[in-house]
Amino acid sequence: MASSPYKAGKHFLQIPGPSNVPDRILRAMDYPTIDHRGPDFAKIGAACLDGIKTIFKTKSHVVIYPASGTGAWEAALVNLLAEGDLVLMVETGHFASLWHKMASNLGLKTEFLETDWRRGVDPQAVEDRLRSDKDGKIKAVCVVHNETSTGSTSRIDDVRAAINASGHDALLMVDTISSLASIDYRHDEWGVDVTVSGSQKGLMLPPGLSFNALSERAIQESKTGGMRRSYWDWQDQISANASGAFPFTPATNLMYGLKEAIDMLHEEGLDNVFARHDRHAEATRQAVQAWGLEVLCQEPRNYSSSLTAVLLPEGHNADEFRATVLENFDMSLGNGLSKLAGKVFRIGHLGDFNDLMMLGTLSGVEMGLGLAGIPHQTGGVAKAMSYLSAHTD
Repeated sequence: MASSPYKAGKHFLQIPGPSNVPDRILRAMDYPTIDHRGPDFAKIGAACLDGIKTIFKTKSHVVIYPASGTGAWEAALVNLLAEGDLVLMVETGHFASLWHKMASNLGLKTEFLETDWRRGVDPQAVEDRLRSDKDGKIKAVCVVHNETSTGSTSRIDDVRAAINASGHDALLMVDTISSLASIDYRHDEWGVDVTVSGSQKGLMLPPGLSFNALSERAIQESKTGGMRRSYWDWQDQISANASGAFPFTPATNLMYGLKEAIDMLHEEGLDNVFARHDRHAEATRQAVQAWGLEVLCQEPRNYSSSLTAVLLPEGHNADEFRATVLENFDMSLGNGLSKLAGKVFRIGHLGDFNDLMMLGTLSGVEMGLGLAGIPHQTGGVAKAMSYLSAHTD
């Protein structure tokens, strides 16, 4: 069977996750698997369990599962909610819709606040709906912090303020799968009850770890509430975690990588990490605007620093454009999902990423626009370069 021709250089993985895994983390994982019940692994487990709290900015428990982010979604729901409970969710995009579908599949009653997928959560809409819930039937509000399908980030502190202003006691659950360690997030300060996340984006790891950061209220309510569960049960996790252990076999080598990732984030400094992501996002948006194209997110206060979704003109297929870029420049861009299929492409600029990688990515996009015959103006890369030069770290 004929093999594909060799392509020189490094593949550019510019989807909004999984993100590039830095060599330092790959080397950290490149060690023999050790006894996960032994004292050496207990030290690693304890370091990860303590260290990940600093990334969520919490002093409470963070549960770590060998699972995708979807598993962490399910864990958040089944530990606190019973079949028939009413959950308020917001349709900010594809992933919010998938979480909504999961809740329905689990037997929860769901109410979906619709949006046009071009902005984040409207805190006022949440407050108004909660105020109208005179009988307190809504048990939880579930929102996505950074909607990966659209490039829109919601203001979680404002959502919490809206819940408080309504006088409602609904739990607050937040998905940070594409924002943790890329966009500032404060679990404790913002009064979140469960924060969901995954390893493969801002944490710079391969897929395979997921997280639930918990409030004390969530921990206490899970002791008597929720659905029948076993693998996802928080109480088993918290009990075992006290000694750096887990109630089942953990993803040992991924835990090596997690420890290294936490160290790297603190060596750079979380505020510096967030500022770097902000710079690259703004440079990307300036390039898109210089090309005469449209950023999908229409609210500047909701612009994502993890990715930018770009809307192509009518009559042009974004997947065909992405195929052109992949074939000619060995670069992967994110596709449009569900109702955005074929309409947008997504540029990931999160994780282990620097200015030259940013400019290389934008160069591939600009050259691809020309090859694919997409109507545009040149000069997007130059605009981004000018911005980055004027806003150095």
